[in-house]
Amino acid sequence: MPSPSFQQFVTEYVRELEAGTAAIFVGAGLSVGAGFVDWAGLLEPIAKELGLDSIKEQDHLVAVAQYHVNQNGDNRSELHRRLLQEFPAHKSPSENHQILARLPIPVFWTTNYDRLIERALEDAGKIPDVKYTTPQLANTKPRRDAVVYKMHGDIEHPDQAVLTKDDYERYATNHAPFVTALSGDLVSRTFLFLGFSFKDPNLDYILARIRIHMERNGRRHYCVLRRVQPGDFKSVEEFSYATVKQGLAIEDLKRFNIRTLLVDNYAEITELLRTIEACYRRKSIFVSGSAEVFGDWKQSDVEEFLADLGRILVDREYRIVSGFGWGISNALLSGATERIYSERKGHFDDFLIVRPFPRYIADPLNRKEIWTQYRQEMIQRAGVALFLFGNKQVSGEITLADGVLQEFELAKHYGLELIPVGATGFVAEKLGRQMLGNLDGRSQGYVEAFKRLQDPVERPQELSGRIIELLDQLNTGS
Repeated sequence: MPSPSFQQFVTEYVRELEAGTAAIFVGAGLSVGAGFVDWAGLLEPIAKELGLDSIKEQDHLVAVAQYHVNQNGDNRSELHRRLLQEFPAHKSPSENHQILARLPIPVFWTTNYDRLIERALEDAGKIPDVKYTTPQLANTKPRRDAVVYKMHGDIEHPDQAVLTKDDYERYATNHAPFVTALSGDLVSRTFLFLGFSFKDPNLDYILARIRIHMERNGRRHYCVLRRVQPGDFKSVEEFSYATVKQGLAIEDLKRFNIRTLLVDNYAEITELLRTIEACYRRKSIFVSGSAEVFGDWKQSDVEEFLADLGRILVDREYRIVSGFGWGISNALLSGATERIYSERKGHFDDFLIVRPFPRYIADPLNRKEIWTQYRQEMIQRAGVALFLFGNKQVSGEITLADGVLQEFELAKHYGLELIPVGATGFVAEKLGRQMLGNLDGRSQGYVEAFKRLQDPVERPQELSGRIIELLDQLNTGS
C-alpha cells in the first residue's frame, strides 16, 4: 500500500463492513476502467462545437452542457444521443465493480448513468434494488441485497438525466427525496468515494447542510484520488499549479470530515479493493473435513477439541462456513452455537453459515455437478480454509476423502488462505506435507506456526491453540 494510512483505512472500513454500515459513492472515474468515457470525454464534441476545450473546462462541464442547450433553443436531443452512444448496454463490469459487488455493502450511490453496479451485483448472485426516479424510492424490492441510488438518472431514460446547470439548480426541488435519502446515509454510514471528483454541486449542497447541522460530530468518510502527475501537464508550471490546487482541495474536504487517500495510478485502487476484500473475508473460515475414523484418538477427545475450537472461533468473532462434513461439523457447530447463545454474541447468522450437502440426488452426474457448484458458493464466502482429517468409508474400506481434496483445489483457486491441520492425518496430513515446501515469502512466525500444526500431538485438544496461533499470524499481515 502507498502509505501507512491505507492500512488504517482498510482496518476501519472492514469494521464498517462487518457492522453493516459501509456505503459506496461511485463517480464516472470508476466506469472509465470498463470502457466508458468520463464527463470530459462525453462532452468533448459538444465543447468543440462551442469553440471550447473540454479538458480546460474540467471544473465547468455542467456549464458546457448548459451552453449547448442554450444555443440549440433548449433542445437536448444531442446530449441524449451522446449518452446512448457512449454508454452502450454490452459493457461488462470492471474488476473494481466485481469486488465491490461481492462485499456486503448494502448501499451504493452513483452519479453515473451506466448499469455496471447493478450488473455486477447480479453477477455476484445478489438482488439490487435500483432507484433513479422519485416514485421508486417508495417501493422496496423483496429480498434485496443492496440499494443502488442513481441520483442523476439511468441510461435507458436519457430524457430524465441530470446534465445541465438548469437540472442541477432545480435538483434540490425536483429530487428532494434523493437529497433527503443521501443526507441520511451520509449521517449514518461510512462512505468510500471512488472515481469521484467532488465537482458536483448537488453533493456540495448536501455535504454543506450536513456539516452545518452536525458541526463537529459528523461521520468520517474516505475518498481515493489519483495524485496529479508531471506527465499529465505540458509544463512544470502547470504541474506545480495543479499540485497546489489538489492539496488545497484535499484540505477543503476535511471540512466535511472526508479523508483522502492518494494513489499514483488507477491500478492501486484495484489493489486497495482487493486488500479490503481479503481482510474482510479473512474473518470467515471455511471448515473442510470428514472423518469416519479418528486415527489413534478417541472420538470423544476429537469431539471435545472440535467443540472447543467452535467456541474459540466465536469468541474471536470469526464466521464459520461449513458444509456439515461427516464426523466433523456436528461437534464444531455445537460448540459455536453454545457460545453464541450463552454469551449473547449477537445474531446466529453473524457467526455461522451452515450449508448441509443435499445427499439424496439420485443421478450421480447431476449430484456431482450440484455438489461442485455448492462447494464453490460456500468457499467464495470465506477467506480462510481449514482442513481436518479427510477420510471416508467406501465398501467397508477407509480411504482418503476426494471431496476434501476438491475443496482444497477450489479454495486455492479462489485465493483463500489454506490451513491443513496435518496432525489430524489423512487428507489434511497429505496437504500439509505438500504445502511445507511452498512457504516462501511468509514470515518466520507464520512458518513456525504452520509447522506446529503438522507435528503429531498426543491429544487433539492441543490443536486449538495452534490453530489460533496461525490465524493470529495471518491477521497481523504475515
